[in-house]
Amino acid sequence: MKEELLSRLAEIVGQDYVSSRPEELYLYSRDPGAQKPRKADYVVMPGTVDEVQQIVRLANREKVAITPMGAGLTLSALTVPVRGGIVLDMKRMDRIIEVNEASRYALIEAGVTQAALRAYLEKNHPHLQHSTPEAPPTATVVGNILIHGHGHLTPRYGVNSQMVNGLEVVLPTGEVCKLGSGSVSPKWFSRDPLPDLMGLFLGWLGTTGIVTRLSIQLFPKPAFRDLLLFVSDSAELIPELIVEFGQINLLENCFIITQEEPRWAQRIYYIIVVSGESEEEFEVKKELHQRIFAKYQGKVSPVDEEPALTPLRERFLGVPPFAATAADFRKGGGFEYTGAILPIEVIPQAWRSGLEIAHKYDLMYQLGIQLLPGGHSVMLAYSYPFKRAVEEEAERARGALDDTNRLTLELGGVVWKPELPAQKLILERMDANTRQLMDRIKKTLDPNNIMNPGNWEVA
Repeated sequence: MKEELLSRLAEIVGQDYVSSRPEELYLYSRDPGAQKPRKADYVVMPGTVDEVQQIVRLANREKVAITPMGAGLTLSALTVPVRGGIVLDMKRMDRIIEVNEASRYALIEAGVTQAALRAYLEKNHPHLQHSTPEAPPTATVVGNILIHGHGHLTPRYGVNSQMVNGLEVVLPTGEVCKLGSGSVSPKWFSRDPLPDLMGLFLGWLGTTGIVTRLSIQLFPKPAFRDLLLFVSDSAELIPELIVEFGQINLLENCFIITQEEPRWAQRIYYIIVVSGESEEEFEVKKELHQRIFAKYQGKVSPVDEEPALTPLRERFLGVPPFAATAADFRKGGGFEYTGAILPIEVIPQAWRSGLEIAHKYDLMYQLGIQLLPGGHSVMLAYSYPFKRAVEEEAERARGALDDTNRLTLELGGVVWKPELPAQKLILERMDANTRQLMDRIKKTLDPNNIMNPGNWEVA
């Protein structure tokens, strides 16, 4: 059976783009996070939408699971098969199909990486940019969007899934469906005012379909851009300052961080990214944010000297910022984090509890807040580095992850890109009718349960 299926997959994509060899499946059985490996049976790299359709139809006939994959960099094992089967690696579908200057969007295939889109825009449309996440350059644009990923423009324009104009999707039964203006027009410029079906695929962790094309909004690239840096020792001030930022709503990005190493980083640092098209606009924005911090004189101070000044500028001024550095201080290659989407008022408790969890499991801590649109909520990332070769350390990282996810839910938050145990925790707390609605949608779209089965599974 296995050799026969392998042969039929090779007929679809070509012999060079399918494998069941253990040494090639190794990387598809794990990701950079702390989750335990799980077995993949085949990896297939389609090059066209038609090939994706043929693979899906074959999987339906044979009742074989399919796990769609961009770059596999989620740290949550969301693209590691739960029940074996086919990993559908989308790297070959890497065309940038169109960039529309006037309506400011890019139509891309699922395998386009963050680096490829950025480089293409810098060369051909240097005044435009896309919202770039804090992720390796090999991370795919579509993968980031499908997990409601954030980018460097998130506080100003929204999370990256809010920037989607349209999708082309291969449904779990093999049909191709276009959503947004692209369903009625050759232009992929808007998701409104049609019925918004994008939510059937955003955040579903590959359980409802395979996105093959996506239209993403682009934004003007500013002529002026810089950081304002401040430091404090009080977590209690964080909600109040976030409300102040939200009142003027003029920053490009904002991070609030602390970490155990180096020692100077153990305080609470505010990194405010300000940008403008003109020097006048830029200076006004800087002055307005400086006024906010001036009101807290004695509790918050500017960072204007070493040792913090240069490292913070180097880490956060780039696009994307090189923000996740905690793993550098404990060698061994393991790095796990969970993103807690939280209401503003619970931040001090979440902050203190995050430090306690790290110490409980004898792990180095790194906490980082990114503001979500308008400062109505935040993503608080709890990061735990560990030595990958030491299973006991990986187990402690998993324990810290579980405690942190439970904390997030107890505080009224939601876990971002949840791994399997976190999905179960969320489903247990979810409104029963909502849970059943999710189950009915999945069963309607995927009657044979082939799409990344095990994820968002209602028991």
